[in-house]
Amino acid sequence: MTFLLVLVLNSFLVMGAILFHYEVLYHLAKRLAVIHHFAPRIRVLFGVVVIFLAHVIEIWLFGLGYFITLNISGLGKLVGSITESGSLLDCVYLSFLTFTTVGYGDVVGEGYVRYLTGVEALTGLILITWSASFIYLEMQKFWNLPKGSPDS
Repeated sequence: MTFLLVLVLNSFLVMGAILFHYEVLYHLAKRLAVIHHFAPRIRVLFGVVVIFLAHVIEIWLFGLGYFITLNISGLGKLVGSITESGSLLDCVYLSFLTFTTVGYGDVVGEGYVRYLTGVEALTGLILITWSASFIYLEMQKFWNLPKGSPDS
């Protein structure tokens, strides 16, 4: 029963992050097409900033997932060189390290919370590469513009 609870929570977090990311990229693509009066560099920069903020929100989503998981008795704890085991900021810190797959190892989960770290790392890898592909495609639209064109 405990594992089922962890599976449901992890699935909710992953699907929430993926759907949020999809919506951000969908609306960003529409918005970038509309703001054609801005220079291409500004449009790409705008896209990067929006995607960066989307990743930060996704990381906080997983951080809240850690916080909730750690506050359910028997699902695990955080160990390592942390100030307060299981505080919200500790959870968000672990989420930043895990989502970006940096994984310093100074904070690790024990118990069922470990499954969330694995799922988050895979989700972060997918979402970051999806973002990189999106930005690449947006930049590619402007790389071959002739000099002196309105968009160059």
